[in-house]
Amino acid sequence: MSGPVLTTYSMWSLFRNCRKACEWRYIHELVPLERDHNLSFGSLIHECLEIWHRDRNLPAVLDHIDRACPNRAQDEREQRDWHLATAMMKGYAARYPTEEFEVVALEKTFEGKIVNPATGASSRSFVLAGRVDGIVRIGDEHFLLEHKTASQIDADYLERLWTDFQIILYAWYVERTLGLRIAGIIYNILVKARLQQGRGETEAEFEERRRKLAARSKTGKSSARRRLPESDEAFQERLAAKYAEPGMFHRETLYISRDQFAALQAELWELTQAFLDARRRGAFYRNTAFCFHYRRPCAYFPLCRSGGSPNVIENLYRKVPPHEELRDGSSCEEAPAF
Repeated sequence: MSGPVLTTYSMWSLFRNCRKACEWRYIHELVPLERDHNLSFGSLIHECLEIWHRDRNLPAVLDHIDRACPNRAQDEREQRDWHLATAMMKGYAARYPTEEFEVVALEKTFEGKIVNPATGASSRSFVLAGRVDGIVRIGDEHFLLEHKTASQIDADYLERLWTDFQIILYAWYVERTLGLRIAGIIYNILVKARLQQGRGETEAEFEERRRKLAARSKTGKSSARRRLPESDEAFQERLAAKYAEPGMFHRETLYISRDQFAALQAELWELTQAFLDARRRGAFYRNTAFCFHYRRPCAYFPLCRSGGSPNVIENLYRKVPPHEELRDGSSCEEAPAF
C-alpha cells in the first residue's frame, strides 16, 4: 500500500459488530441494490437541516424536498416522504425561528491519525475520517450539533444517547484537527409522525360497507356515502397540527467526559490490530447474533446465507466505493453504538 487506508467510524462499528459484514462492504465493496428506506428519509431531512441552518430559508428547504421527490404523483413511498418531510421542516422552522447558538460550521469533515495510546505512535495502516453535522458556539463554549430522526422520544431513547460513542470519538478528532475544545453534544431530534393519509375506499369496498349497514338498518337502507381519498391539503393540515405539538422536536445537551476520549482511542486501536490480523489470515468471521440485531435481516444476510453466491451478488448487490457518507452526507438516523 502507498499509504494509510482511509477509514470511518461506520467501518469500525461494522467490524466490531460483524467482521463478515465488514468484509462484504469494505473489502468487496458491496451494497444492496435497494437502499434502506429509513436511511434514505434520514438523509433527506439531514440535507434539509443543512440548508435551513445555513440560510434559514424555508422556501429553499421546501424546494429541495420537491426536487428530492420528483415522482410523488405516481410513487406512494415518495408521496409519503414528501408529506412527512414538508410538514416536519415547516414545523421545525416554526419551533426554532431563532437559535440560542451561533453556527460555526456545517457538514465539517476531518481526517486524523489513529494513535496507539500506549506509545503515542500513529498507525501506518489507517487514518480516520468523518463528517459532523455542525459545530456551534454558545458563549465561549463549542458544541457538536448532531441531527437525528426518531420514531418516538422517551426516557430509554434519551438514555441511549450516552452510548453514541461515534460523536464522542468525532469530538476528539475535531479538537485535534481543528483546534476547538468541544464541551459537549447538542442532539437535535425530530420525531417522525405516524399519521397516514386517508386513502378512501374503492367502489367495491363502499358497496360492501353499505350492504352491511343496510342489513343492520330497520328500513333496509343506508345513507352512507363513499369515503373519498384525503386531499394533500387536508393531510398537510393534520400533519401541521401534529408538528405543532411540543413533543415532536427535542434538544438534548450532553457534556463530554474527557475520560471517554482515552477509552475510545484504546478501543479504536485494538480494532485496527484485529482488522489487520483478520485480513492477514483471511478470517472475517460471522457474528450470527447480529443477523437480526435490528429486528430485520442484516443487509448482507442473503449473501452470507448463500455462501457468497455470484448469482446473489449479481441480483441483489452492486459495487460502491466505501465511505459514501463522506461524499454525500450521512443519514441522521441513529447509527449502531460503537
